[in-house]
Formats: sequence, structure tokens, C-alpha cells
Amino acid sequence: MKSWLVYGVIAICAVGLALFVTIAVIARGQAHELISNPIETRAALDASPADFGLPYEDVTVTSEDGLRLAGWYVPTQNGAVVMAQHGHKSNRIALLEEAQMLHDHGYGVLLTSVRAHDVSDGELISFGYHEMKDWEAWYQFLMQQDEIDPERIGVLGTSMGATQAIQYAALNEDIVAVVAHSPFSSIDDTVAVSVTALTGLPAFPFAPMILFWAEQELGFDSAEIDAKLWIDDISPRPVLILQGGQDTVVSVGSGELLFDAAGEPRELWFEADLGHAAFDVELPEEFETRIVGFFDQYLLAETP
Repeated sequence: MKSWLVYGVIAICAVGLALFVTIAVIARGQAHELISNPIETRAALDASPADFGLPYEDVTVTSEDGLRLAGWYVPTQNGAVVMAQHGHKSNRIALLEEAQMLHDHGYGVLLTSVRAHDVSDGELISFGYHEMKDWEAWYQFLMQQDEIDPERIGVLGTSMGATQAIQYAALNEDIVAVVAHSPFSSIDDTVAVSVTALTGLPAFPFAPMILFWAEQELGFDSAEIDAKLWIDDISPRPVLILQGGQDTVVSVGSGELLFDAAGEPRELWFEADLGHAAFDVELPEEFETRIVGFFDQYLLAETP
């Protein structure tokens, strides 16, 4: 009798171990999938500013660590310019309508890409840890454009690009105004929601294991990617945060967490019925009024 009990316990342990190993292997593969973006797997650039009637230049810069980055520059008509950054595994095309909207109101727009996105160099996505080198390279490009007033530069980011916009503005005090469309407040805050959205796997038990393997491959602690720690450093420059109550890509609480952590002036535009980064699509007229109004107030204001 005892021998059967022992065999049963061994069998259960073996099954449990096999299940754990299977989950770990799946998690490791999904972690690599989330943070890697080989150029041959990226969506093609099948549109350009010309399709929206915009004047533009194809531009490239090189990051501090030697990566070539590609973007589009729509020249300014009023001296002000907005750096526009897309989200995770997206590309410049995602913000062409925003570029047209801003151009119609006189703004220049720099449609940026960061490493491992678009047609830029690199394959690993570090969610802002290394991408700040890319943002700085793009900012230095703007500093070389004679028509731009360096005291009238804003940033607009979507999703991961919105979190990076907060991070970069905290580092660069010359960024005047920030619009963050559906940012995540931190990796740890959103990992359970985002893992399910991006992989289709249940948060438990996969989210913590995917996060573990991603940290091992990237070589840093995910706790370092936390916009709540940065956003107060932007004050007294203004921040506008957009958050939808039906967001399934980042945690719905991200907007409020960031708003609570921010200094003044700060604004939170929350819409209970909207999903992830959907304000421009679902509420286009109000989006234009609010975003352009925000930049008009802070980028076009008379400087002392």
C-alpha cells in the first residue's frame, strides 16, 4: 500500500514538474517575442505624409550608441514643433493623422521612430531604458533646424511612446509640454493586463514568468521603468494624460496613477467607454480641440 502511495506522489511531482517546465518554456518564448522586433517581421511603411497632403522630409539620425533611426519631419509654420512617437511594434504611419491635424494649425511635427521599430536599427525593445538615447538624437536634430523656436517644443506619444514621452520630458527640461495618450504608469502596474493583451495567455501564471525572462534578456529590473517616478520632474511644465476606461492593453488605472503623481499643471482626460489609444478615432473633433488647444496654450504663449 505504501509503495503505491509513494509511486503516486512521485507521479504527481513528475507531472507538476513537467507542467512547470512547459509553462517556463512558453513564458521564455513569449518574453522574447514581446521584446524583440526583427526588421523582417515589421509592418511595411505603406503610407507617408504625402498621402495626407503634407510637406515633409525623410530624415535620419544616429543614436549615441550608433543606431541609425528613421523619421519624417513636417516643417513648422509658427516656430513650434511636436515630437510624435508611436507605440509598441508600431511605426510612424500610426501618427500621420495627428501630424496632419497639427500641421493644419501651423505646427511642425517630427514623426520619430526608436530602436527596434519602423525601419530603424536594433532588434530589442527596452521600453525606454535605452530608447532615451534615441529621443535625445531626435531632439538634437530639431536643434539644428533654424525655423524652430527651441522654447516651443512639445511631445505627443501613444501607448509605450506616451510613457517614453513622460520619461524624456523629465530628463530634458527644454521640453515645454507633454501629451501622453494611453501611457502605462509602470511595467509592474500593467504587466498582468498587457501580457494577456499581447500574448493571449492568462496573467496567472504567465505574467510574472514572462516578466522574469524579459528582465534576464534585457539585463535590467522592470521596476526601473516607472513613469510615476518621473512625471513630477516635468512640473512646472504641463502634462495632459488621456486614459480610456475600457483599455485592455495597459492597466485602466495607469492614467489616474500618473495624474496623482504629477505636479501642476496637469490634466487627465478620462473617458469611461473608450479603449486603448482610441481618443483620436472615437472622438476626433474633441481630440483636435483639446490637443491643439493644449499646445496652443503652452507652446504659442508669449514667452517672458
